[in-house]
Amino acid sequence: MKTRPTTDKVKEAMFNIIGPYFAGGVALDLFAGSGGLSIEGVSRGMTAAYQVDRQYQAIKVIKDNNAVTKNPDKFKVLKMDAWRALEYFVKKGITFDYVFLDPPYKKQQIIAMLDEMVTKKLLNPGAVIVCETGLEADLPQDLPQFAGLRQAKYGITLVTVYQYKGAE
Repeated sequence: MKTRPTTDKVKEAMFNIIGPYFAGGVALDLFAGSGGLSIEGVSRGMTAAYQVDRQYQAIKVIKDNNAVTKNPDKFKVLKMDAWRALEYFVKKGITFDYVFLDPPYKKQQIIAMLDEMVTKKLLNPGAVIVCETGLEADLPQDLPQFAGLRQAKYGITLVTVYQYKGAE
């Protein structure tokens, strides 16, 4: 009950904006829930995905969903808080080409997370960040070091896509 899976309509719209197919790249699904966004990304050509969630039940669902994909070895599942996960990636020297941010609607800290990813050098130049929020999140079109690619409403969901400009 604590997971709010992305609807198929919203997921399809997201991938129409950023894809629809990819020639590699590493993805971070930071509030993975069911793992659906990163699973879709890998099925469309992303090289690998790191799926992070702090809920035990969500981790179980993610692992079950990964197991039925054609390439379960392309996923690394981490049970931890999102902020701790960012520290983990710094220590491991892992950087990302795609980031899916779909935090619980009541606990959105997307701008702070993006700032932290930039500070910790976790984003490759040109990285694409897909944010799924409630309408009340009111994310800006452009952010320092990010270009706003697109923003679209789907019912109570707002999808905002940014591209990292790289270190300035």
